Amino acid sequence: MKLSTRIFSTAFALLVIAFLPGCKSTTSGGAVGAERQQLLLVSSSQLNQMAAQAYTKLQAESSKKGTLNTDPALTRRVRGIANRIIPQTRAFRADAPGWQWEVNTITSDELNAFCMPGGKIMFYSGLIKRLNLSDDEIAVVMGHEIAHALREHSREQVSQAMAAQAVIGVGAALLGLGTGATNLTGSVYEALIASRFSRVDETESDRIGLELSARGGYDPRAGITLWQKMIKASGGNAPPEFLSTHPAGANRIREIESLLPVVMPLYEAAKR
Repeated sequence: MKLSTRIFSTAFALLVIAFLPGCKSTTSGGAVGAERQQLLLVSSSQLNQMAAQAYTKLQAESSKKGTLNTDPALTRRVRGIANRIIPQTRAFRADAPGWQWEVNTITSDELNAFCMPGGKIMFYSGLIKRLNLSDDEIAVVMGHEIAHALREHSREQVSQAMAAQAVIGVGAALLGLGTGATNLTGSVYEALIASRFSRVDETESDRIGLELSARGGYDPRAGITLWQKMIKASGGNAPPEFLSTHPAGANRIREIESLLPVVMPLYEAAKR
């Protein structure tokens, strides 16, 4: 092993040891077994506060444009689905049903939806209308987005970025690298490592989201038709950004099919 490689590896190992106390899991595994240790170096309250501010700003801007909740029927529909899914979050986090949840819609052709940290949900009308989504399909999307918030993926990604920057900085200092080399190393991290975290996040959210929708009394088989619509709408290219293509659409369908024996009993029980 070259000396430079050995020094960088040592720096990485030391920082990993330093960050180990920040490794924990934000949720229980649920029936789908979504369990994984996460690196969490920033507090939930910090990120939730930032998310609430961003959400308020988005609402204000959309209201000014005349696009916020301009379709009352659609807003009621989305909120009604949320009201059935949010209580089910206790299966993964006991504190989640008590979050300051907000659910709104924006009139836009954009295929988009998200749930910010702390439970701030926004659906764009284009996603529902352009894809002609059923309530079951909306529930699958909503479950997926809520899962990102439950697992605190944003918090985890910020923590990963902090840890990576620390490793890069220490390694560069030990190796006597200049700013250019440090920036290059950071770019490599973003291109090769960060994308892996995104794939993990998306897969976790698919699994947790499917269980949430089933527990809320929505047919989890709608996940299959949802992704079929997504693939068709994309014309074989990348689907909407909010449901990133990190796991390919066909792979997501296979994952859903494999989980149906687990989540269908939850759906049947919810209907009773």
